[in-house]
Amino acid sequence: MTELKDAIASCAREVERVMEFLLPEADDAEARLFEAMRYSCLGGGKRLRPFIVVESCKLFAVDPRCAYRVGAALEFMHCYSLIHDDLPAMDDSDLRRGRPSCHKKFDEATAILAGDALQALAFEVLSAEETSSDAWVRAQLVAGLARAAGGTGMVGGQMIDLLAEEKEIDIGAITRLQRMKTGEIFAFAATSGAIMGHGSKRHTHALHSFAQELGLAFQIADDLLDFEGDSNTTGKPVGQDVAAGKSTFVSILGPERARSQAKLLADQAARALDLFGERADLLKQVAAYVVDRTH
Repeated sequence: MTELKDAIASCAREVERVMEFLLPEADDAEARLFEAMRYSCLGGGKRLRPFIVVESCKLFAVDPRCAYRVGAALEFMHCYSLIHDDLPAMDDSDLRRGRPSCHKKFDEATAILAGDALQALAFEVLSAEETSSDAWVRAQLVAGLARAAGGTGMVGGQMIDLLAEEKEIDIGAITRLQRMKTGEIFAFAATSGAIMGHGSKRHTHALHSFAQELGLAFQIADDLLDFEGDSNTTGKPVGQDVAAGKSTFVSILGPERARSQAKLLADQAARALDLFGERADLLKQVAAYVVDRTH
């Protein structure tokens, strides 16, 4: 696991460098917007999704410079989602990554605009020739992230998540919710290498299966952290799901069964990558990492 943590940290530093280069700066009237974007993106986060992008790209010998750009674009999309999730109208969280969330540091209007601008920037980066000289690849990346982040993916999952505060939902509905809210973005991260490297349908399917199981395992671990964790360690408020009366994997299964289910999903995720052999070892380790993490 030390090898994995070192690899994630190294990737995070490089992705951070690329993000800093791509994020706008100005002294004009919109400077406050750019400051909020940079505040929400730089100087924190595990950069797990970009790491999956980069490792996926390695499987197909994609130019690392291009892989890091895709990883940065995905992280912009992820940071936008965190800004909006923290708003009072959503999860109403005052803390993110151990410091005030964007709307507390600035204000709600600026936070909304910063999220909007980061989402747009994600697509701008993916559509640039510096990301890929192949127009088909660029189009597939843009379409793939749009599907993963939109109404049938992350945003649709967030809508169902909000409704879950108003009524109890069963384990099947929660699974669907989390496949949309979390799993689709992981799926884009994992399959981006196959898009960039023109991988086969078999390779793409294996990476998609890995990501879907990984996304569920990740979310169960998140639910457990909210139930059992400490905000000083997680860097964000805990106990919010219970306070909101929200149905989660933990509330339905209980912590022990939920933890067992997360480990089972992590094992299934790792097995999905067997056809890649040793080249996918770090991706396989990610599956165990997301279950055992403390933040």
